[in-house]
Amino acid sequence: MSLRPYRDIARRRSRQIRVGPVAVGGDAPISVQTMTNTPTSDSAATLRQIEACAEAGADIVRVSCPDQDSTRALREIVAGSPVPIVADIHFHYRRAIEAAEAGVACLRINPGNIGKPEREREVVRAALDHGCSIRIGVNAGSLERPLLEKYGEPCPAAMVESALGHIRILEDNDFFEFKISVKASDVFLAVAAYRELATVTDYPLHLGITEAGGLRAGTVKSSIGLGVLLWEGIGDTLRVSLSSDPVDEVKVGYELLKSLGLRHRGVTVISCPSCARQQFDVIETVRELEDRLSHVTTPMTVSVIGCVVNGPGEARLTDIGLTGGGRGTHQVYLAGVPNHRLRDRSVVDHLVELVEHKALEIEAARETADAAV
Repeated sequence: MSLRPYRDIARRRSRQIRVGPVAVGGDAPISVQTMTNTPTSDSAATLRQIEACAEAGADIVRVSCPDQDSTRALREIVAGSPVPIVADIHFHYRRAIEAAEAGVACLRINPGNIGKPEREREVVRAALDHGCSIRIGVNAGSLERPLLEKYGEPCPAAMVESALGHIRILEDNDFFEFKISVKASDVFLAVAAYRELATVTDYPLHLGITEAGGLRAGTVKSSIGLGVLLWEGIGDTLRVSLSSDPVDEVKVGYELLKSLGLRHRGVTVISCPSCARQQFDVIETVRELEDRLSHVTTPMTVSVIGCVVNGPGEARLTDIGLTGGGRGTHQVYLAGVPNHRLRDRSVVDHLVELVEHKALEIEAARETADAAV
């Protein structure tokens, strides 16, 4: 029995599909996706961006395919990518067929603009022939005209009806390797649509608040919408859509999952906002610390607290802790226990050394355990 039942999140039961080697749905970890913003036809630039995103932790990367030059570049991109590639298709169903032939792991199609059902069936045949999955990407901003005429405006019922209609097309063609999204830029609309869809199908759901905005506003907006859904157990894979570097989308996605205990990767820094009691520059210390620890992928918690009001308490709950003390002498905690004092040394340098050493210990213990199995 959990000692902290208020932390338990019961994930919605969904069937599992695969996007290349990445499992999505079922008991698989919630995967983090992003999308490149380079011209896909520039395969070298696109691969550089994909590699940066993969290094930040992206499990899956989507690329837009607006023209034949883009789909021609896909073979090189797929061959050189360290993660599965999703081809983003709008308007031109032939681009989807070309992308499947190029070896992408998944096709993202928008029911509102892919064309007639027979065109969607051709896309399904291409996916079957080349072993790629599909994402049905319903978007409030591009719903089918008949649904807009029926409902008068984008609404949860219209978005779910769109999704269910295209689910039937895939199922009628004996295709079941797909996930679904019902995105909107309006948080309330998106959350309501996902909630409703989650009750009427067991296919995996791709979460996103589309066109969320810039780094700060988009992070807040996405955290509200995606956070609510994830807390309710809804969602199998996600993208945080930001008008920013795609690497930022990956980082924010992980922070969301880490905050809810749904995914653990890298160092989580717990720090105070600082005040007149601080015994060192907390804000600058944390900024520099997060930057210098970005390469560490081993899950770990580090508390950086400027004074003794909350410092000892936070340190008891983290792997490594630092509490500011008087006269430039600070207390360092390891595994929640006071270990030594720090004086006349860079706080950041010392914490980086401790974290890197701890990461090596954890990885060595993991390798030993794996070898013993």
